[in-house]
Amino acid sequence: MDPITNPYAPGAGQRPPELAGRDEQLTRFDVVLKRIVSGRPERSLVLTGLRGVGKTVLLNQLRSAAVRAKWGTGKLEARPDQGLRRPLASALHQAVRELGHTQEDEVAHVLGVIKSFAQRDAKPGTKLREVWNPGIDAPAVKGRADSGDIEIDLVELFTDVGGLAADLGRGVAVFIDEMQDLGPEDVSAICAACHEMSQSGSPLIVVGAGLPHLPSVLSASKSYSERLFRYQRIDRLARDEADRALIAPAADELAEFEQSALDALYFATGGYPYFIQAYGKAVWDQAPQSPIRADDVRVAAPEAESELAVGFFGSRYERATPGEREYLRAMADVAADIAAKGEEELDDIETVSTADVAKLLGKKPQSLSPARDALLKKGLIYSAERGRIAFTVPHFGRYLREQT
Repeated sequence: MDPITNPYAPGAGQRPPELAGRDEQLTRFDVVLKRIVSGRPERSLVLTGLRGVGKTVLLNQLRSAAVRAKWGTGKLEARPDQGLRRPLASALHQAVRELGHTQEDEVAHVLGVIKSFAQRDAKPGTKLREVWNPGIDAPAVKGRADSGDIEIDLVELFTDVGGLAADLGRGVAVFIDEMQDLGPEDVSAICAACHEMSQSGSPLIVVGAGLPHLPSVLSASKSYSERLFRYQRIDRLARDEADRALIAPAADELAEFEQSALDALYFATGGYPYFIQAYGKAVWDQAPQSPIRADDVRVAAPEAESELAVGFFGSRYERATPGEREYLRAMADVAADIAAKGEEELDDIETVSTADVAKLLGKKPQSLSPARDALLKKGLIYSAERGRIAFTVPHFGRYLREQT
């Protein structure tokens, strides 16, 4: 097969050639956009799922849908070491520009509020020339979104930006990737601002994406967050959709798969979109001709696994300290032991008990808290319920058992 025409695209946040299995989410979002501009109540949206299921890709597609509806949009990626003000100011600056409001005075006022919101991030005593400038020409508006209380300021900021969109009969959508990495105060402010926008009917929503424990992060901040957001779990693809993700791009290049090859690919990938793209690319490059056969999958598997080991698993494993790696390996070994005994069902992400991990390492659970907490903050594991933990990356346990 010609590698130049290889249609598969394994990459972080890179849209696959066939976005299979996400039609329901895209259709629902179109309804949300239309309801909001017609003045009907709607909630902000939160996408959750493991790494590699395509949350970022879907987030980008939802943003594209908002752009087609002539909404103002902005996107940011949350980081544990960064506050909300600067990236959010940049995102809203872009959203205002996309709206294309014709009343210059009103636009200048809102841009001034965004600037004021951003510059409030400066520490006391910072010289004027050292204050971060978000690239907004309008002068900062004093007394608006600059109190220093992020919750108060964000409500005022969203109110003003939403009002600008309402003038045009459109809306504004703020897209936040890796939302679980927001600081506690920023999470609280986002919840409070979304609550205010919902109550006032302002056409501004937040669309967040994050790991499976994101709902618990939000509910820990505001008890009403469970009713504030519409949660959508993004999971691996069902068999027919996984097949479509492989077949459709190949058909565009006049190539086919034998059924046995599709069976082998689903077994290898588990239906996870990133794995499908990685295996699809490797198999295409190795297959001598169409139709692609099961033997081609077998030959290409080592290349696909090597690519995943470096770019998907290895890059994350390298972020862990020696002590944290020991904890990760123990999680993988506990899961293997559970599977071998067959006494209880082991899920695909290998959820295990923290007590069992501590027992295997021969240590008290309390002494392992620093390593566990660090891995939680790095997004390598998560805790869906008290006393139990799981990998945020599918098949990570298998990788650890094979590589370390």
